[in-house]
Amino acid sequence: MTAIRSFLYNVAFYVNLIVLMIVFTPIYFVLPRLKAWFVPKFWARSSLWLQHVIAGTKSEITGVENLPNTSFILAPKHQSFWDVLAFFPYLKDPLFILKRELMWIPLFGWYVAKMQMVPVNRGERAKALRAVVAATSKEMERNRQLIIYPEGTRRAPGDEPAYKWGIAELYSKLNVPVVPVAHAAGLYWPRRKFLRYPGTIHARFLPPIPPGLDRKAFLERLIAETEAACDQMLIEAATGPNPPPLPPTALKRLGELGVSVTR
Repeated sequence: MTAIRSFLYNVAFYVNLIVLMIVFTPIYFVLPRLKAWFVPKFWARSSLWLQHVIAGTKSEITGVENLPNTSFILAPKHQSFWDVLAFFPYLKDPLFILKRELMWIPLFGWYVAKMQMVPVNRGERAKALRAVVAATSKEMERNRQLIIYPEGTRRAPGDEPAYKWGIAELYSKLNVPVVPVAHAAGLYWPRRKFLRYPGTIHARFLPPIPPGLDRKAFLERLIAETEAACDQMLIEAATGPNPPPLPPTALKRLGELGVSVTR
């Protein structure tokens, strides 16, 4: 049954994306940029609604009161495509740093360009970082919210943290607060798999880390606070009623935390 519902959800997900892009395209490119945000936000919300209805996976996000009213960096744990969808509907004017090649995709690239994201050429890292900082600083002056995944790539639930130095550089240069985001979505929407497991994905916006710390102290605090909250959510998911399948990384981490679970 899980495989069938997962297949149906994946079909519905892409059909929903294509239909919305076609239907809303005339409106999207005519509206002012800030008002046009309702289109991608509607897509995200409708995708999560479909996940709930078809796959039986509910999303609950708390800690909205921790989001500052000024510009800030949102730093979510990155475990699956779920955490790409789930958070930007809560932000007024989100900003992504993305590969410039994505801007070349017909229609999708036009949608991204409309929202004035920051493209990056990953070929020359030092030069690219300087260009990204300059472009991002300019956008953040417009009271935008930068979404950046501190580990860069998707990690399995319970896996060893692998935070990159880039977010510390941006934190130092942009001089804005950073809001960590904890969740265990990879248990329900695993990376590189089409299966979607039923249950409730809990995520939380944690209290912001204020600007002004040195980079090392900031990174240590970001890791400690994010991972502690993720560990708690992993424990709750694994020991609650009807837990999802646990990957080896999650079982290993639970063992390190002294939590015994039956497979």
